Amino acid sequence: MENNIVEEEKRVDIQKPEGHYCFACGTENPIGLNLEFYRLGDAVCSDITLGRYHEGWQNIAHGGIISTLLDEVMSWAIMYSKKTFLVTRKMDIKYVRNVSIGIPLTVTGKLVDDSAPPKIRARAEIRDDQGRLLVRSNGEFVALSGKQFSSVPTSFKNQMSSLFESFE
Repeated sequence: MENNIVEEEKRVDIQKPEGHYCFACGTENPIGLNLEFYRLGDAVCSDITLGRYHEGWQNIAHGGIISTLLDEVMSWAIMYSKKTFLVTRKMDIKYVRNVSIGIPLTVTGKLVDDSAPPKIRARAEIRDDQGRLLVRSNGEFVALSGKQFSSVPTSFKNQMSSLFESFE
């Protein structure tokens, strides 16, 4: 079996903002994934079981949904570690095995390199309930400056800043 990117650690749930429509983590999006996150060591994880609405080929999760899971967990790993706003610059994804719908999955992300600001690199993986590696990804993200984030409502920025302060 492939090495897992996290060691066995104590799970610490991560609070997320309420009332937003983000497809991946928003609590107000009725068709979204509504991901919940937790920390294990220096990784951020999310558990999910995909259903029929996430299907591409019959009984196999759609690649776009898989990409969303990987992108979101890498983003949260960076937000948790760096307490900063960011956007995805690029991702590469290696689909190792089919991701079946209806089985429990764990999506795990880690910050890999933040030595060249504003660029930040992260990696992620998806494993099934047997611990088998299904998908892995590397991503490059960009931390946003205040000017780049000016179009976002102040109330959301304040909510996210409060959230960052709650991170250990």
